[in-house]
Amino acid sequence: MDTGTHIVMGLALAGIATLDPVVAENSATTTSVMIGAIVGSQIPDIDTVLKLKNNAVYIRNHRGITHSIPAVLLWPMLLTAVIYLFFPGANILHLWLWTFIAVFLHVFVDIFNAYGTQALRPFSAKWVALGVINTFDPYIFGIHIVGLVIWALGAHPGYTFIPIYILLIFYYLLRFKAQKKVLTEVNRMIPNATEIIIAPTMKYNKWRIAAMNKHQFFVGRAENNNVNIIDHFNRVPVPKTPVLEAAKKDKNLSAFLSFSPVYRWEIDEYDDYYEVRFIDLRYRSNDYYPFVAVVHLNMDLEIITSYTGWIFSEEKLRKKLDIIPG
Repeated sequence: MDTGTHIVMGLALAGIATLDPVVAENSATTTSVMIGAIVGSQIPDIDTVLKLKNNAVYIRNHRGITHSIPAVLLWPMLLTAVIYLFFPGANILHLWLWTFIAVFLHVFVDIFNAYGTQALRPFSAKWVALGVINTFDPYIFGIHIVGLVIWALGAHPGYTFIPIYILLIFYYLLRFKAQKKVLTEVNRMIPNATEIIIAPTMKYNKWRIAAMNKHQFFVGRAENNNVNIIDHFNRVPVPKTPVLEAAKKDKNLSAFLSFSPVYRWEIDEYDDYYEVRFIDLRYRSNDYYPFVAVVHLNMDLEIITSYTGWIFSEEKLRKKLDIIPG
């Protein structure tokens, strides 16, 4: 989920924690648990700082080790130890318990996004991505804001957020049901599909679709269970040519390939360089595929420049590759 949703979830959890008698009866425990719930709901995303280094490192590592099983166990212990230094009168067991729930909830809700997490590490490096909830879901965020307003008006936070979270359970079940309907329709339209990725959008009844069979890629949209295939491409295996093998050594392309399961590729030869481009087919927006990896190599197959990330125009891509000054 996005940062804002994780924050309101942390506040909601702090409110629910007031139903714990041990938390409610001790002001030091109440305050420390609130801090633990809010910080614990954010701490797995500390790897966002990797974006300051470069996109390749961020793409390869975001929601990786910081969302793993060891991290879910270690973050609460670390936060509890730090918070307890400032609130020695707090109940350390309950401080750890609610901080653990906050960290676990963060990782748990992230697996419902299309991006997913490596939540099963170290047992598996597979990305767990159920693809039923958008990274920012206005309904989930909105109902938390409503709960926080009710709390601010004087209602008991625990009794406010318990029914809200029961409603959210039903909401998640409805999202799974809606996704299954789209999947059934895609299977009907592409009966020989070998892989189908259905990703949510911010709009409840709209989904992105990327699918493939042995010979083609398909890109589509679904709205109100009506599936429309917008693009299709011949599925051409990536050959082992000198240009492509040299391009694969680039850190940006390597990071892209570690993340993107459905993509097509292009090679263009210019007067004094080659351009290798890999295009993720999952994120079509306004007739454009914005998530790419591009590598430029000179005629001796030495990497000149490269980029991976989100680009919504060719001009901006050229600037990222320093083709256009400024």
